[in-house]
Amino acid sequence: MTDYHPDYLPAAGRDGFLPAYDQLTRALGMGAAYNTLISQAELTGKVLEIGCGTGNLTVRAKLAQPGVELIGCDPDPLALARARRKAQGLTGIQFERAYAQRLPFADGEFDRVLSSMMLHHLDQDTKVAAAAEIARVLRPGGRLHLVDVGGHMTRQDGVVARYMLRGHHINGNLGDAIPRLLSDAGLDCTQVATQRRRRLGRLSYYRAVRT
Repeated sequence: MTDYHPDYLPAAGRDGFLPAYDQLTRALGMGAAYNTLISQAELTGKVLEIGCGTGNLTVRAKLAQPGVELIGCDPDPLALARARRKAQGLTGIQFERAYAQRLPFADGEFDRVLSSMMLHHLDQDTKVAAAAEIARVLRPGGRLHLVDVGGHMTRQDGVVARYMLRGHHINGNLGDAIPRLLSDAGLDCTQVATQRRRRLGRLSYYRAVRT
């Protein structure tokens, strides 16, 4: 594998940075965000995480709710290899290589879909395709629970926010862009919470129900 990927961004930006990815997420305080998302999701049945990276959220969700069946998917085989190592000894959890915009799962297969810090990596066309795929694989009444930077983030949310606001991908997460994206895909979307995080800018949490 090389550091150049024409169709996805590796979890750490470049393959060479992957060994430090988990240390970075811990330093950024993502554990608390994972716990919040898991609590909001009220996990049940069959659960999919899209863009699972090295499996931090997927494994944490399995440990929190051992009875659910969990699948984590990501296009990056190197990240998935690390995720599988973390899940050794756990049952009812697996990792598959897949793109959020082309999910290899049946219509209505999942009770919950999770997404953490993935959406802002996608360009707008890919976001639209991914939202449609999420709606397709959720059963009626099933829910997407998503956390990402964005929402009503401003320069007053800190140095990290000011840096991120200069990026073109983040524009598709600002204001009401995420609720509009998910609503256009046929999901009933609500912002559940938003919080300023010193090391991440502004994190916003969303619940989107397939009606």
